[in-house]
Amino acid sequence: MRKVFVEVSATFGTDGNITPHAIVWEDGTKYEIDKVIDKKNRASMKAGGLGLRYTCRIENQQAYIFYDGEKWFVEAKV
Repeated sequence: MRKVFVEVSATFGTDGNITPHAIVWEDGTKYEIDKVIDKKNRASMKAGGLGLRYTCRIENQQAYIFYDGEKWFVEAKV
């Protein structure tokens, strides 16, 4: 696995909560996030790095999106 930094559209609430709404993949394809299922501090065991791990549903599939405090990334197959 490799770490891929992605653009994310998100809402940063006044209470400090961050809610991602869509990601833009490295080829420019935009994927809407259907639902945020869970949010926890976790490490990316497959690609390295740590931060807030969002478990999301995107196009009826579960995906993880990580926010390390500065950048968003996902785990991608090599």
